Amino acid sequence: MNSLRTTSVIILSGLVLSACSDLGVKPWERDVLARPEMQLNHDPVEAGLDDHIYFSKEASSGGRGFGGGGCGCN
Repeated sequence: MNSLRTTSVIILSGLVLSACSDLGVKPWERDVLARPEMQLNHDPVEAGLDDHIYFSKEASSGGRGFGGGGCGCN
């Protein structure tokens, strides 16, 4: 019974460790991911409207990557 448990733990550990063995995009796969239809917002008009609504609600400007709000408290 103990050897079965040890074997199970070893097999499970091997599966868990091998699950993260192939992360990332290969260089030959990047052309597929760079296509316009693969982008989250491939419509520039829709992206512009989304940004306008976001900035209007947040009372800020400068992009989503910048911290702070429109109150000048940063």
